Amino acid sequence: MYHADPAGHGGVERFFTACEGPFALVWAKDAAPMTAPSSLRAQALAARAAQRAVGIADGRTKGAALAAAARRIEADAAEIGAANAADLESADRAGITAALRDRLRLDPGRIAQMARAVRAVAAQPDPVGRVDSLERRPNGLRIGRMSVPLGLVAIVYESRPNVTAEAAALCLQSGNAVLLRGGSEALRSNVAIARSFSGALEEVGLDAAAVSFVDRTDRDTLREILGLSGIVDVLIPRGGEGLIAFVNEHARVPVIQHYKGVCHVFVDGEADLEIAERIAVNAKVQRPGVCNAMETLLVDAECAHAFLPRIALAMRSHGVALRGCPRTRALVPMDVATDADWDAEYLDLVLAIAVVDGIDGALAHIERHGTRHTEAIVTRREDRAARFIREVDASLVLTNASTRFNDGGELGLGAEIGISTTKLHAYGAMGAAELTTKKWIGLGSGQTRD
Repeated sequence: MYHADPAGHGGVERFFTACEGPFALVWAKDAAPMTAPSSLRAQALAARAAQRAVGIADGRTKGAALAAAARRIEADAAEIGAANAADLESADRAGITAALRDRLRLDPGRIAQMARAVRAVAAQPDPVGRVDSLERRPNGLRIGRMSVPLGLVAIVYESRPNVTAEAAALCLQSGNAVLLRGGSEALRSNVAIARSFSGALEEVGLDAAAVSFVDRTDRDTLREILGLSGIVDVLIPRGGEGLIAFVNEHARVPVIQHYKGVCHVFVDGEADLEIAERIAVNAKVQRPGVCNAMETLLVDAECAHAFLPRIALAMRSHGVALRGCPRTRALVPMDVATDADWDAEYLDLVLAIAVVDGIDGALAHIERHGTRHTEAIVTRREDRAARFIREVDASLVLTNASTRFNDGGELGLGAEIGISTTKLHAYGAMGAAELTTKKWIGLGSGQTRD
């Protein structure tokens, strides 16, 4: 890898200089209410105009902003917690499920983790300006590819207020401007977190334009964001099926889709059943309301008679409701799994179970019902593990580990903007590096083309 020399020495090859530049957050709470459609467009245009400066900011400047943001989140923990408590009270009145309440909740530990995630993003290598594969052509021209920001990134999301901090941090680190629009259920929490970022950015002398927080949560506002063609370079939705469907129907801007996670764990006939039980329980129970939780358990017919009774007992001890295929229910009584269950993202303590005929049956089921999110096999057979990894089409394929590891922090990215289930422009967990693209560069010494 070749990287910029910030000192600017060494001739033309050192021209990849990262300059000082502003990064900022627009927090709309204190602004005039944005009732006219043009006001949101103006906000997005201001963010886009500010992106050039943040795009060429050096790593030291971006790191200072992130460090200040992490400190502010910790200092403002009581305020963020109080705002979140008000959101939770409203959610409880609306009858939100326990699992979705868990997605919304910010306890002191999660607020501290949010600050740690911002610091972890700052600790990642600066992805902007990196040049790889500087290859010399026969005429002496050297050709390479440089990492550059995507531009103005719009993030629309639901429930999880930590996305506000993580998305802002990742976009800053990758030199992008960002337009943030959260859901109504987390508005108070999002505003409090945005205030922490705003204060941090002012603290280090950065402009308030490159990150914009939109405090309007109605569908008309979302539709307007989706129509910002020529202003928004890419939009990333994070939320339930309803949000994703609405985005796909109305978007006039490029979308990196983060679709639902119908995640499977396949227990092979030669699996260690104690390990299989531990993995399956963790994948379903640890946080059932997140997209990398297991929704369907596939059990090889070879071990179903031994494994199903013990896993049913373990799951029920954690309050999991079970729905099974006919072969499953022949071994353990439970509710009937309908055709709809195999495609369901429950985001709750509900689990579908199917008995399949070996790895071929598991692969066929995943091919038919998987959503390219996360798939896992539990087995002692290396050949079956290798085949599963090779043949399963998902953003993360695991052997002998919980699906819960499909997470930016767990994968070493510091945090994530989301889990892409499409293959353009990224596949899987997206960190700062995945929020860049590459442009071709050529270093010459007077070459002309014949």
